[in-house]
Amino acid sequence: MRVAGMNWMQVEDRVRHDDRCVLPIGSVEQHGYLSLCVDMILAERVAVEAAEPLAVPVFPVVPYGVTPNFIDFPGTVSLRLTTYVALIRDILESLYRAGFRRIVVVNGHGGNGPIASFFAEWMGERRDACVKFHEWWKAPRTWDKVMAIDPAASHASWMENFPWTRLAGVALPLEGKPALDRDRFALENPAGRRRMLGDGNFHGLYQRPDAEMLALWEVAVAETRAVIGDGWRTTVT
Repeated sequence: MRVAGMNWMQVEDRVRHDDRCVLPIGSVEQHGYLSLCVDMILAERVAVEAAEPLAVPVFPVVPYGVTPNFIDFPGTVSLRLTTYVALIRDILESLYRAGFRRIVVVNGHGGNGPIASFFAEWMGERRDACVKFHEWWKAPRTWDKVMAIDPAASHASWMENFPWTRLAGVALPLEGKPALDRDRFALENPAGRRRMLGDGNFHGLYQRPDAEMLALWEVAVAETRAVIGDGWRTTVT
């Protein structure tokens, strides 16, 4: 359930019975012909749908992330890593103060990956707390489903093109895009990366049938729900 639909008294009552919560994190960055907010849209939606049957509160998505690769694409917003760590620390401290001890961070953006090291550090400081870092799109069962549908899948390709991330009236190329030279891409500055990417898609088709996308989404929601519900440590040291 969304925290946006709760008041503080309901949160206080909820945490007395269940100290779990979910924090989605995303990014505002170029996604080719798709919404600039793909990563935040998907992280929040998969978190909300996964948590709903468990009655676990879901906090609003953190929209901005670390995305220096795409800063030459208009509309992209990138935080410095130091800024991002400070932001996430403050959020976790607020959740902890409210009584939450089991926190699932549902990540929708690959560039946010370095935050995982901070979570380990924070759990060393708050030893009665536990943070699970769930990168929903590359979790094992979800990624297996992506590969079963079409191995040519990447940033801004079909695998991020859901009915709720595409834009009305925007026509997509019909042909797939050749694979990006990732080794060369890693050596380029932001301007060079924009030149290499062109429209922003890394590799593959731009869209696949909605039936396939909804089947993929079903796997992603179920896998995220399992992360929220199971596998928590039972002892605190």
